[in-house]
Amino acid sequence: MLVHGSCVGIDGAGVLLRAPPGGGKSDLALRLIDEGAILVADDQVELSSSAGKIFASAPPSIKGRIEVRGIGIVTMAYAQSVALALVVDLVAPEQVERMPEPATCRYLGLAVPQIALAPFEASTPAKLRLAVDAAKRDSTRPS
Repeated sequence: MLVHGSCVGIDGAGVLLRAPPGGGKSDLALRLIDEGAILVADDQVELSSSAGKIFASAPPSIKGRIEVRGIGIVTMAYAQSVALALVVDLVAPEQVERMPEPATCRYLGLAVPQIALAPFEASTPAKLRLAVDAAKRDSTRPS
């Protein structure tokens, strides 16, 4: 399954960033990469499932490539595939709820934790890392 978005790996956990074109996906991915994340895919993400998990990877034509506004297409190190742990919808600041209820979205018949964040706030990378940590903790708890 091919989806519009960007994906990075944070401590082995895949994070799918979704937004309309120009919505901040590549910019946030670049800031996360600068802080230690690894690129998985930019602009288009291939999703597949195996053993009850969703895996994200880049289509062959764009592996290791990210668009950096003002510079162009840049080649960098990338992860072949990561297990998807979190979906982040990038929205305007006024659309971010202060105390949201837990949410999920579904891909390939599997639920993935989902949050909404404003992409250009200085605290967004830190918030995203906290959400990844929470998603990883929750996924290891017995049902």
